[in-house]
Amino acid sequence: LVSLSQHWDVFKYVTEVFILVPALLGLKGNLEMTLASRLSTAANIGQMDTPKELWKMITGNMALIQVQATVVGFLASIAAVIFGWIPDGHFSIDHAVLLCASSVATAFIASLVLGMIMIGVIIGSRKMGINPDNVATPIAASLGDLITLALLSGISWGLYKELESKAYVNPLVCAFFIALLPIWIIIAKRNAATREVLYSGWEPVIIAMAISSVGGLILDRTVSDPNFAGMAVFTPVINGVGGNLVAVQASRISTYLHMSGMPGESSETAPRKCPSPCSTFFSSDVNSRSARVLFLLVVPGHLVFLYTISSMQGGHTTLTLIFIVFYMTAALLQVLILLYIADWMVHWMWGRDLDPDNFSIPYLTALGDLIGTGLLALSFHILWLIGDRDSDVGD
Repeated sequence: LVSLSQHWDVFKYVTEVFILVPALLGLKGNLEMTLASRLSTAANIGQMDTPKELWKMITGNMALIQVQATVVGFLASIAAVIFGWIPDGHFSIDHAVLLCASSVATAFIASLVLGMIMIGVIIGSRKMGINPDNVATPIAASLGDLITLALLSGISWGLYKELESKAYVNPLVCAFFIALLPIWIIIAKRNAATREVLYSGWEPVIIAMAISSVGGLILDRTVSDPNFAGMAVFTPVINGVGGNLVAVQASRISTYLHMSGMPGESSETAPRKCPSPCSTFFSSDVNSRSARVLFLLVVPGHLVFLYTISSMQGGHTTLTLIFIVFYMTAALLQVLILLYIADWMVHWMWGRDLDPDNFSIPYLTALGDLIGTGLLALSFHILWLIGDRDSDVGD
């Protein structure tokens, strides 16, 4: 989708939309995957067994992610405007309002759709006796990328078309979604579990959005260079796979800790200050085994995506052997770093009385976006320097 839409007028003339891509894709980590992890834990420890409990969890959590989606979408658009304005020194109020309307509308609609899908998946998994931790977060990650990219491309293109004849449409879209905020806040405050997140859960969401926006700036600067246009099609893939895998691991560790008590309580699963790489990947611990399995999934997973991209003739990059080696090295290094950080971060947060379901996944997926985009950009630059250049670049 990114590869196709990068040639649309809105992506050509309002290049700041590229900055929104990692930030809005990061919403799946900030919101949907956090929702999936939170509801999976609630399901596993018996907090959704009765219809009344289930309804309270659904309404409270859906209202909460609408609040977060609207606010983060608005802040992401401001970050895109600032990051786009500082290097170029050019500011357009029409483009700024377009970015705001596109970002808020995409974030709101994507969160609504994905939130409903997540709830259905978790309830269905529970009824079939499947651990929701293994199902919900991967579905949130994969569907999140597809739905968010489709919505951002379609909405930004539609609103860009309206700029010339109906300039009032963009501010009207912004005002509409922001005006709905008080309704979602009131509903979220009625649920004790979501009330706490509504007050205290903003720091990881906003910091994660800022981290993802830096990744978006790297993407914007790189894709704007015709020599590296091919990076657009691979960025969502490497970031999606990395965020997917680390979210599964974080959700599993969090559920494992919740089964032994409450955050902050000391037990035999007590948090480690700084785990060694050996204990993270090579111990007999159940979480170490899952880390090894997830790491081993990187190569076959990416090979499938590379084959699909090649078959569909997507992007502007010929899949040479040296390109695949550099790409795989970047992907493996990204996931290795993320799994190690997840092991440390989830235990560290648990020891400081913070629920990892609410706090860890936004940071981890945002770091995945930044590390993945950075390593991919570095790989493209190195390949260009050593002479692995495509004859079809810019086609």
